[in-house]
Amino acid sequence: MRRIVTFHYTLRDPAGRVVDASAGRDPITYLEGAGQIIDGLDQRLRTAEAGAKLTVQVPAAEAYGAPDPAQIQRVKRALLPVAGELRAGDQFQAGEDQYAPVVTVVAIDGDEVTLDANHPLAGVDLTFEVELVTARPASAEELSHGHAHGPEGTGHCQ
Repeated sequence: MRRIVTFHYTLRDPAGRVVDASAGRDPITYLEGAGQIIDGLDQRLRTAEAGAKLTVQVPAAEAYGAPDPAQIQRVKRALLPVAGELRAGDQFQAGEDQYAPVVTVVAIDGDEVTLDANHPLAGVDLTFEVELVTARPASAEELSHGHAHGPEGTGHCQ
């Protein structure tokens, strides 16, 4: 039985620094097994019940994977869709399409910029502190559509 799960989280890197958190925002709601959250977290929450508070370790291979060297490229500065000064560590969307990757500036050498399109957490083991808010069976319609239809199964989320 696949479920619709809603949870709050705090994400930490291996040094214990907070990378992201849902505090102050709506919790995350997803359909188990639909690829809507990282696989390692999805798998580890499969048996958790509503109200559970747990710490979940997700190795890089089950999160954003290993960095792919093919995702690192040198390009001419003039080709970038960013005006103004660039510094190593800056991030921007590589195109105007909403699905264009976010890239990180790795280095600047004259008029060439080295960009990394790997996910910023590629190669990083992650620790999630999770509080499961709700967990309910997915409806037949949610299963056929591949996503939750509202936190209580009513309405159709876009």
